[in-house]
Amino acid sequence: MVMAEKELKQHTKDKANAPTDKQRNTKPRPEKTATEKSPDKKEVVIDIRHLKKSFGSKDVLKDINLSVHRGENVVVLGRSGQGKSVTIQCIVGMLMPDKGTLKVFDEEIQELNEKELKELRIKIGFLFQSGALYDSMTVRENLEFPLTRVLKIKEQSELNKRVEEVLEGVGLADAADKMPSDLSGGMRKRAGLARTLIVHPEIMLYDEPTTGLDPITSREISELILNMQKKYKTTSIIITHDMECARITADRVLIMNEGEFIEEGSFESLKKSDNEIVKSFFKDIS
Repeated sequence: MVMAEKELKQHTKDKANAPTDKQRNTKPRPEKTATEKSPDKKEVVIDIRHLKKSFGSKDVLKDINLSVHRGENVVVLGRSGQGKSVTIQCIVGMLMPDKGTLKVFDEEIQELNEKELKELRIKIGFLFQSGALYDSMTVRENLEFPLTRVLKIKEQSELNKRVEEVLEGVGLADAADKMPSDLSGGMRKRAGLARTLIVHPEIMLYDEPTTGLDPITSREISELILNMQKKYKTTSIIITHDMECARITADRVLIMNEGEFIEEGSFESLKKSDNEIVKSFFKDIS
């Protein structure tokens, strides 16, 4: 009992004499964002703080803050030219921010050399608006390309297995030997998604995945994105202005306006927002 009392007094004395952050010459921890205060303790795989990006005199990203957790589907809604695509291009290292920090799997993008950035990109799938298929290759050859070039797989039996599995998953089992020019718009999107998923990325970045598609096909692609996220356990950021795509795919929605996130929440909660800009997105949503 006496020893415990002595240890308590010593602990109190040590705590009182402990150096402050300033005395340690370290920076105090930044205030946590709303998403980090969530009781959900899932790993943060993308962490963006005070990100800024300009092109000439035009400020495209003004002060972006975002934390994305493992396994989460985050939708970014915004009109054209608001900075949505620039944000995900910064995440994958296609563009470098002017200010702020951007960490992916706790690696700061701005500090990576070319070799390290290339290794990180293997873990990140990027689905472009066009699908970005090679027109001179069949669907099968398009899918084999990242397997042989990125993963260095040489065995034809393994290549066939991976191609057949992912094509079955996206509903293109009979399209392996077709050329991209033989595919409809929706099929090209599916083939592009298959080529991105075939290397099993941990993060998926979708840039307007339903642009140019009819409503039925757009819904099919949105449901496919959700199903693939569940199957491959990916973390996804989906850039869109398609409200039905957002409704189907989002765990969380962020509204971007003039280079900043102005509000975030679930799809249903944002429908009740008092912000006039947010309301404009949901005005025709029942």
